[in-house]
Amino acid sequence: MISIIKRFFPESSFKHVKEGQAGCFNFSRNSTWSAWFQAARMPSQVYIFLPLLMGQAMAFTQGAFSWSVFLFCHLYGLAMQLFIVFANDVADEDTDRLNSTYTIFSGGSRVLADDCLSSRSLFSAAGVSALLCLLAGVLLAWFSSGWGPLLLVLLGLVLLWAYSFKPFRLSYRGGGELLQMLGVGGVLPMLGYLAQHGSLSGIYWPYMGLMLLLALSCAMSTSLPDEPSDRLSLKKSSSVLLGGRLNQRLILALNAGAFFLLALFMLHGLGYTGMYLIALLCLGLWFSGVLLLDQKPGSLGLSVFVASSVSFSLLPMAGVSMALFIS
Repeated sequence: MISIIKRFFPESSFKHVKEGQAGCFNFSRNSTWSAWFQAARMPSQVYIFLPLLMGQAMAFTQGAFSWSVFLFCHLYGLAMQLFIVFANDVADEDTDRLNSTYTIFSGGSRVLADDCLSSRSLFSAAGVSALLCLLAGVLLAWFSSGWGPLLLVLLGLVLLWAYSFKPFRLSYRGGGELLQMLGVGGVLPMLGYLAQHGSLSGIYWPYMGLMLLLALSCAMSTSLPDEPSDRLSLKKSSSVLLGGRLNQRLILALNAGAFFLLALFMLHGLGYTGMYLIALLCLGLWFSGVLLLDQKPGSLGLSVFVASSVSFSLLPMAGVSMALFIS
């Protein structure tokens, strides 16, 4: 299978695009704006957008939906994504400088590792992003006539701080993936639902179970390519604690559990024609992961394994959200 993949996707296509000695992705050479765009890692917005959308889709089925709330939810999502990527780049600067096996899914934006921006400017930008998150939380609390959304926004910021910074720094002490699961699979969909509905009384918790499984699988997947540098810097990611082989198998087990839940939801009436296509795609992605087991960091095979696992995590979020909106 690897030989087939290599014919269509050269290994370099899974690396960050580099230009010149600094290694920054520049639209025009030495462009500060392009360095900031690289630091923002805009494709990672999908990890925030879909969980927020999922929560709002659950509220929509109960007759609670406002386009104004939708707008402010996703403005919050943009600010939160920027806070995450900027803050994590600062926290992981030393580890990222050791990382030679990074991919488009892992290893940070490289703007600090490649000396494109300063850690001070990035930390300041993270602070501004955090303030924008709080402002969005206040507005969402006002729309929902309660403090719940603001409290969830604060919880999200605390989880990120506990993940990356002292005194907790759980991404280095162990358990970072669990914090990602709670933030992405728990806080974000709950925030989307609460902002639209006004309370959590009607939230459908089995969907939350699906979200938690998918979020944990995604977090564990993106740790795989960085195992060598994480080990050197004593960062206790799941790939370091468990080893790459066991980590990959646990990812497949989590995805199998998520697929089982998705199938149950479909059997109980959730779905439209497109859901069956999404289920088939997920099945294909899962089997491709089985075929790509035991690939090493830095290899094309592992990059494809991670890509298939991340795609598996995102497809059900998108599919279930769409099914709820059109039901």
